[in-house]
Amino acid sequence: MNLLEVMTRGLMRGDSNDFAVVAGRAPCVKIGAGYKPISDQFPSEADVLEMLAALGGFSYIDKLGMEATVWRTTEDSLGPLQITAARREGVVQARVVRQPHVLSDVAPADRPGSPPRAPAVARRAASANETPPATPVAKRTSSPPRRIDLAPRVYFHPDFESLLAEARNKGASDLHIVATRPPLYRLAGELVPLGAVVEPQQLEAMVLGNVPPRLVSELEKDGSCDFALEHFAHGRFRVNVSRQRTGLKASLRLIGAEVPTLASLGLPDAIGKATDYHQGLIVVTGPTGHGKTSTLAAIVDVLNSETTHHIITVEDPVEYVHPRKKALISQREVGTNTRSFAAALKASLREDPDVIVVGELRDTETVRMALAASETGHLVIATMNTPSAAKTIDRLIDLFPPGDQPQVRMGLAGGLRLVVSQRLVKSVDGTKVVVATELLPGNIALWNLIRDSKTYQIPSLQQRGKSMGIIRLDDSLGDLVRAGKITLDEARVHAEAPDELTFAVTGKRPGPPPPKAP
Repeated sequence: MNLLEVMTRGLMRGDSNDFAVVAGRAPCVKIGAGYKPISDQFPSEADVLEMLAALGGFSYIDKLGMEATVWRTTEDSLGPLQITAARREGVVQARVVRQPHVLSDVAPADRPGSPPRAPAVARRAASANETPPATPVAKRTSSPPRRIDLAPRVYFHPDFESLLAEARNKGASDLHIVATRPPLYRLAGELVPLGAVVEPQQLEAMVLGNVPPRLVSELEKDGSCDFALEHFAHGRFRVNVSRQRTGLKASLRLIGAEVPTLASLGLPDAIGKATDYHQGLIVVTGPTGHGKTSTLAAIVDVLNSETTHHIITVEDPVEYVHPRKKALISQREVGTNTRSFAAALKASLREDPDVIVVGELRDTETVRMALAASETGHLVIATMNTPSAAKTIDRLIDLFPPGDQPQVRMGLAGGLRLVVSQRLVKSVDGTKVVVATELLPGNIALWNLIRDSKTYQIPSLQQRGKSMGIIRLDDSLGDLVRAGKITLDEARVHAEAPDELTFAVTGKRPGPPPPKAP
């Protein structure tokens, strides 16, 4: 595929000065606020790199990374161009924008009398008799490479873009687009339908073009797939696309533009203090959709901001993208950068990590590798879909066959540093959710119960363990009720012992229900 010719035709249309291409996706031009594909062929990575080299980027293509590289050049038929290129999540992407005029570099202001530098743009000869300039065709800008908005990785259907924008504007946590139903936005924990019914053909046009090529066969074979999606204006989304009775369904989780902090999430400071450990296991638990990913990202941000550790994350898919701070962070995506969680964990032990972050402990092999890493001088932080701290420990043990369970108990007894269990509860005004937290820090009393197969006594330990830093979920819910953040009725929905919670808050025990009328 001659991508240079496709680009030239696209920029000479007269209705666009902005060309965007991603390896494996249809090349697009920007028309109005959206991008429109101009070819039904998908260029390979080699096609994109060949185009960049022809535009003066030969010296840059081997160094492309997350940070965007920008240079300028001039094409006879198009005039001055600005090229932006990067390799993000292993995918080469580029943007070419026609410029109204040519910019030149100026001699550094802090060196008076220094000779002017060579122009940043090498103008091509106006005629065959004119000698081309000796300066390179293109060079890096004088400032360090900076990350700027590239074109979207994929083509976004205008209707799809409008739904993404609406979800952001309304502050939704999730967006569900289901064939034959209106779009549904999850607002403060409730699904709210808004807008017109989405027809099956319309949904396919909106969604199928966004499925990564590597997952197309998985969608056809298994009926569903998961991936991350990034829009240049509306941010990142975790996406599940599946087939159901009426057609396709797309479920999108909105990812914040900024990595949250523990304080912004309303979480206890004790969670951040657990990152002082140099080895062991920290597990963040709770039902699906109750903020575990945000809590995990906030914990990683503490390490990123305060330590110089090497942190390796293994996620499916990558949700929050951590900026460069004090730590070195390597974010690996299952399916894109590694085959599986277990394979990534095995490989990470040879990468000199200090902290290993596992997006989800979902199978025996992943748990086995995570426990092994926590016992060999690494801090392992992970999530699990379990309803409470006590049940998390039982689940970790029960994943293994009976013959292996004594060894697992010994590993957890002494290696388990903290279990965080959380619930998102609707606020008093019903416009947002607040977090209720259960904390079970590792201590000798807990480790003895694990070692002696007496985990059924953990709830009793939690009732008397406030001095050990233990926080019960019902105590956290009671504090939120007394602070006026949630209602008692809402707290009772999530409490493990609703009547005891009512007594702790009001001093009165609920009476028996009234007898039924004869």
